[in-house]
Amino acid sequence: MLTQDQRDGAALLILRLGLAWFMFLWAIHKVITPKQYQGLAKNFDGVTLSFEQIYLMAALQITLCLLAALGLLRPFSYGALALMHLFTVTRRWEGFLDPFALNDRGFPIHRNQVIDLAVLAAFIALMLLMHRDRWSLSAL
Repeated sequence: MLTQDQRDGAALLILRLGLAWFMFLWAIHKVITPKQYQGLAKNFDGVTLSFEQIYLMAALQITLCLLAALGLLRPFSYGALALMHLFTVTRRWEGFLDPFALNDRGFPIHRNQVIDLAVLAAFIALMLLMHRDRWSLSAL
């Protein structure tokens, strides 16, 4: 039987690894499809990014994901990933106003925004419970 501290540690390990993996996948996609991210930056932010800038951003994000997955520099790594995700959420807020919108083929077009909110809530929970994250390398 696990103690309360062990259950908390296990829960936060699962949460931390899940969030780091989620953000890692987005970072890896920058490496795999940099042209797509050039288009997103141009369309959403009105900026032109070189492949080198996109690869640099991806490397930074991958590094933060690894730090967070290991539980190193927790306030910095968790907070940086949470802020990156918050930035994404603030740029997609219009989907929250119409969460049930469908395209002409009946496909829900704003469901990723719903996922974004759940991930943001998970990041907030991780930040609030950071002091109980006993199974991170920073806590050892």
